Amino acid sequence: MKKIVTLLSFLYLTLGFSQIPAGYYDTATATGFTLKTQLYNKISPHTVVVYGAGLWNLYQTSDVRPNGNVWDIYSNCNFIFGPVANGGNQDDGTLGTVECQRYNKEHTFPKSWFGGVNGTAMYSDAFHVMPADKKDNGMRGSLAYGVVNPNITNPIGNGWKIGACIVPNYPYSLQVFEPADEFKGDIARNYFYMATCYENLIGTWQTLDPNGDTVLDGSNDNVFEPWFLNMLLIWNNQDPVSQKEIDRNNAIYAVQGNRNPFIDHPEYACQIWTTACANLSINTLELANVAIYPNPSSEHKINIDSPISIDSISLITINGQLIMDSKKPIFNNNSYTLENIPQGFYFLKLSSNNQTLIKKVIIN
Repeated sequence: MKKIVTLLSFLYLTLGFSQIPAGYYDTATATGFTLKTQLYNKISPHTVVVYGAGLWNLYQTSDVRPNGNVWDIYSNCNFIFGPVANGGNQDDGTLGTVECQRYNKEHTFPKSWFGGVNGTAMYSDAFHVMPADKKDNGMRGSLAYGVVNPNITNPIGNGWKIGACIVPNYPYSLQVFEPADEFKGDIARNYFYMATCYENLIGTWQTLDPNGDTVLDGSNDNVFEPWFLNMLLIWNNQDPVSQKEIDRNNAIYAVQGNRNPFIDHPEYACQIWTTACANLSINTLELANVAIYPNPSSEHKINIDSPISIDSISLITINGQLIMDSKKPIFNNNSYTLENIPQGFYFLKLSSNNQTLIKKVIIN
């Protein structure tokens, strides 16, 4: 784990975040929760944006797709900025009963989790309040983010799903909302920001909402329950900072006067939550780098390339039938091939050192 964190730190530092103001993080010199407090002192004082017009206007620079349309986090809709009267799709209190009619403002950290009082800094903090399709936003509600069974599909949205949580060591039976893979890192860094910017308050939010109670541990330092923190750390690693996030960070800084440190320096997460990072299995991170191809396959075979040893490979039909189960498979140059697979939709399950990776596989 130490080697992984060191390598990630080097990669992050060489990405060239040239728009970070000179000296902005000069006071962030410690590690552990002391570092988080140093960052809190830097980012907590900021301009509070007006929830209505302030955010609508900001989104036109912070959340704009290359084609000029709204870049929302739950759909692939081509929303037009601005009020309906001006030809836009901004929520006006009507429609939104189906996807792609209206976009509104989504508290990725639900407002009910912190009391939902309009006028407070967190209520309109653009770092976690993002544009989203109104229908999709309503379906998420105040559900905690999580990971659900891979066989769950959703006819709308950009890949998000709702279902029973399957995150390791998840101690509850509530439904969770799994965002699209391309936004998991964004959301993780949103939550690290909230834990830092509102360090003085977040310890009192645990029991304000049942879903929030499954995520928050009631402390101001660690903030999150172990299952949720581990998931966020993995998402932070698996979905690195994108140019979209960098641009968004800069646009919000121009208005709020503060930055999201975990976009500028994603390595801060493991420098703060050092114990949680140290306890993460190396395999949990490395399994994400397993390559499965071609997928879909028209050759009735699937290749698996893995940088680590695999203890077992299972191929399961969509109906739950186990059609192949290989224990201690022998890899040739880190590669293994499954052949003669009948046409169909499958789940490929890989296990290594008590860690599991499940991928969808389609054979045409």
